[in-house]
Amino acid sequence: MASHSHRPILPWALLLVIISCSLGVNVSAATFSIAEATVTELQAAFKQNILNSTQLVEFYLSQILALNGKIRGIIEVNPDVFILAAQADAERKAGTANSTSGLHGIPVLLKDNISTQDMLNTTAGSFALLGSVVPRDAGVAEKLRAAGAIILGKAALSEWAHYRGSLPNGWSARGGQVLNPYVMAADPCGSSTGSAVSVASNMVAVSLGTETDGSILCPAYSNSVVGIKPTLGLTSRAGVVPISPRQDTVGPICRTVTDAVYVLDAIAGYDPYDSATEAALQYIPPGGYLQYLNASGLKGKRLGIIRNPFFIFPNGSFMAQAYQNLFQILSQNGAILVDNLQIANLSAIFSSQSGEGYALLTEFKIALNSYLSELVSSPIKTLADAIAFNLNYSTLEMIPQYGQTLFLEAENTTGITDPLYQEALASMKSLTENGIVKLMMDNNLDAIVTSNSTITPVLAIGGFPGITVPAGYSPNGVPFSICFSGLQGYEPRLIEIAYSFEQATMLRKPPSFLV
Repeated sequence: MASHSHRPILPWALLLVIISCSLGVNVSAATFSIAEATVTELQAAFKQNILNSTQLVEFYLSQILALNGKIRGIIEVNPDVFILAAQADAERKAGTANSTSGLHGIPVLLKDNISTQDMLNTTAGSFALLGSVVPRDAGVAEKLRAAGAIILGKAALSEWAHYRGSLPNGWSARGGQVLNPYVMAADPCGSSTGSAVSVASNMVAVSLGTETDGSILCPAYSNSVVGIKPTLGLTSRAGVVPISPRQDTVGPICRTVTDAVYVLDAIAGYDPYDSATEAALQYIPPGGYLQYLNASGLKGKRLGIIRNPFFIFPNGSFMAQAYQNLFQILSQNGAILVDNLQIANLSAIFSSQSGEGYALLTEFKIALNSYLSELVSSPIKTLADAIAFNLNYSTLEMIPQYGQTLFLEAENTTGITDPLYQEALASMKSLTENGIVKLMMDNNLDAIVTSNSTITPVLAIGGFPGITVPAGYSPNGVPFSICFSGLQGYEPRLIEIAYSFEQATMLRKPPSFLV
């Protein structure tokens, strides 16, 4: 393992050296292109000896060099990436046990709040954590390495996973402003912005994001890729810069449902450093999730349509017609649409009445201080230190001072014994049980269908899963998607629904980089 004493502070200078020393991609098979290739196609190319991991890394690095200066999806590239690629190539040649894994030899990009014990930094996009040393790989990173995946680098994000203050979606001090590759003036959404943008732009095929409330589903929706927000605890959060252990999840962002399921299979499961993973083991099906990639998966599925507020469009508008067409596709493929449903108390969930905001402030202070205390070394050791850093750093006028209102409010919380915190927990539990849970049970639903990711507060406070799939493009080129969500452990049926919809439509197309 590389020494921490030589961390790459200027990754793009390093990347230029790497690119200039590589030989370039030479895949000659007429029917194969690395661009837009799925994990399955990449593995087939490996087996047919028309591609190896070193060539694949070279291609992605060339894409990064050409595109990242425009859209800023990646903060840092792993300086050991060619060593890891050569190791994967050697393992494949030798036929080692893990070389049959679906992710073996596949480069993966991790959001920059997911720890790796290597030459990469883990900073949540903040200079306050630059140079910090983590005690171990995050649980999901360890599982990816065990599957033979190559850690390509760290993705840009909304700083501190969009939990600092009034930051623009996709902005961080280290990474700058991430842009939407379809229409660069459009909202890229946050906070796993770089993970989604990089996958959409073919700078990598596979990435990980994190979600506390919307941070996987929203950027996936906005950048025309597939995002899976898993059931709470299905994937480990150990080693992830936290917001709330009660809501934080880690999930895949990829171009296809199949690729996302490969990743989910690799990262789901028990981690001794995250107690929530033990409770969630009951939801993982024997044989994993790939078995649910069923092209007929919509047949017989009961889908609840929540028109208000998720499908409110002017009559005759492009979006109204587009989603009506999508409903027809769902129905034609065997789904039973249960229309015009309502989630009780939805307005309360979307407002401060839910208690989510206050609970997150309390949990963030506790969780962040715990994470920082476990670091081997770090410029900051507490949330109070981070607040002081931001105040001092902004005076250098090197970055905009977008504020840190959430940091300040969190620092003023008094812990989990606070009666207001306990009231917030009780409120969220009641809203969940009397809202989405009652609706789905009363109507025997397999999933709820929404037009976008704005259902995420409902999923966040309940610890529930969701999958978003590309569904088309507006007349000006901005992507839109469809979101399928359910209750804890509903991943198998959500995967069947999402995959069947994807195969019936195949609506995703590469980005056009419109200004």
